[in-house]
Amino acid sequence: MNIIQDIASANAAGAATPSTSANGAIQDRFLKLLVTQMKNQDPLNPLDNAQVTSQLAQINTVNGIEKLNTTLSEMSASFLAGQSMQSASLIGRTVMADGNKLTLAAGAPARAGIQLDRAADSVKVNISGPAGNVVRQLELGPRNSGLTTFDWDGRNDAGATMAPGAYSFQVVAMGAGQKIASTPVSTGTVSGVTLGGSGARVTVDGLGDLTMQQIRSIR
Repeated sequence: MNIIQDIASANAAGAATPSTSANGAIQDRFLKLLVTQMKNQDPLNPLDNAQVTSQLAQINTVNGIEKLNTTLSEMSASFLAGQSMQSASLIGRTVMADGNKLTLAAGAPARAGIQLDRAADSVKVNISGPAGNVVRQLELGPRNSGLTTFDWDGRNDAGATMAPGAYSFQVVAMGAGQKIASTPVSTGTVSGVTLGGSGARVTVDGLGDLTMQQIRSIR
C-alpha cells in the first residue's frame, strides 16, 4: 500500500499547486494514514521498514517541492514589483527602441539612431514623408559599430522647413564595398507604464507599447 498514491488520488480533483494550508492538510492525512496502517497491519506480515522509510522520504520530497514553488512565486512577485517601480521611473524620459519612425516637432530637430553590426565607411539616411516620398538624404559619413545617433533639422533637400509630424527613415550603410547590416532605432518619450502577466510594458509616444527588453537606450 502506497500512502502517497492514496493521497494523490484523493486530491486529484484539487488545485495543481496546493496552498500552504493544503500542504499541511496533506501531511496530516499522510501521518494519520500511516498510523492507521501500522495499527491494522498483519502481525504475520508487518510493514517493511524500507517501505515506511520510502514513503516518509516521498512526503518530505513533496513538501520540499511545494516550499520551493512558494519561494519561486514570492521571488517572481518581488521581481515584477521591482520592474514596475523601475518602469514607472521612466515616465517623461526619452528612450530609444527598434523602429524607423521619426517624429518632427515644431522648432526642434528630430533625433533617431542606427544600430550597426560593424563599422561603416559611409552611412546614408533617407527620410520619407507621410506619402512615402524621400524629402531629405543625410550623409553621415563613417560610423563605428553599435548604436549611433543622428539629428534631422527638419529641412528638405531644397532647404525648406517641413511640417511637424510623423516621418520615417531608411538606412544604407556600406563598408569595404559591401552593405552592412543595420537596424533603425526610433526615439520617443515614455508616457505610461502597464503591468501584465509577462511583466511591465512602457507606452512610448509615437512607438506604442514596448517591453523593457526592447529599449536600447534611456536619456
